[in-house]
Amino acid sequence: MFASILRSLRHATLADLADILLVAIIIYNLALLIRDTRAYQMAIGLFIIGLLYFVTQRAQLAVTYWLIRNFIPYLIIAIIVLFQDEIRRFLTGLGSRWLRRPMAFSALRQKLEEVFQAVDYLSQKKIGALIALEKEVSLNAFLETGTRVGADISKELLVSLFFPHSPLHDGAVIIQSSKVAAAACLLPLPPVKTLGEAFKTRTRHLAAIGLSQETDAAIIVVSEESGEVSLATRGKLHKALNKEDLEERVIHYLQR
Repeated sequence: MFASILRSLRHATLADLADILLVAIIIYNLALLIRDTRAYQMAIGLFIIGLLYFVTQRAQLAVTYWLIRNFIPYLIIAIIVLFQDEIRRFLTGLGSRWLRRPMAFSALRQKLEEVFQAVDYLSQKKIGALIALEKEVSLNAFLETGTRVGADISKELLVSLFFPHSPLHDGAVIIQSSKVAAAACLLPLPPVKTLGEAFKTRTRHLAAIGLSQETDAAIIVVSEESGEVSLATRGKLHKALNKEDLEERVIHYLQR
């Protein structure tokens, strides 16, 4: 098998090499988009099934090969049904990866300290907050659910937006580049039954997880009950973060 592959490579044209490179790029981007998700385990399972399909075909294991071959169409339907959220996120992320905005993080990086200071203050005062930091996948669709702000990021502005008597305190603040784009935005909620009893009364945490499942945004949550700071990325919630932990996680996630 390897000898035949080597012979094929020796006779490969530039078009063949470009084809191989394109496939490698697609696989690499797919791996980046599904890592740390349920789809990653699914990809491993599909690889094993594909390997078994190839081995049983080459070894002429007729019954096993027949079972796998007839099982594959049903498997494809099951994948579409069970992983529709991951598929949607993959397609969205794939498009945004080609429309990457290299200056966006550079502009945001200069203002992140204002965000961290605001979160630290809100945490100390036990004022609830929900802040979504846009990465590559656009959050424009969620801006329409709230009130447009379009102001420079500052600690004072963020604190005032979440102050209990503020008309915009209920909902999420969305940050794009170096601007507070909108406030009082509604974020998608994930199925509660998949997260356990502890989250059923924590709407902010649910909203943070929901948005992180649909986009690649980093969402900061401040609990109004305990002042605890959490960060949601890629569908996972990292809880009980101090200021240093939050800074490290947010910066590392947004710049990679």
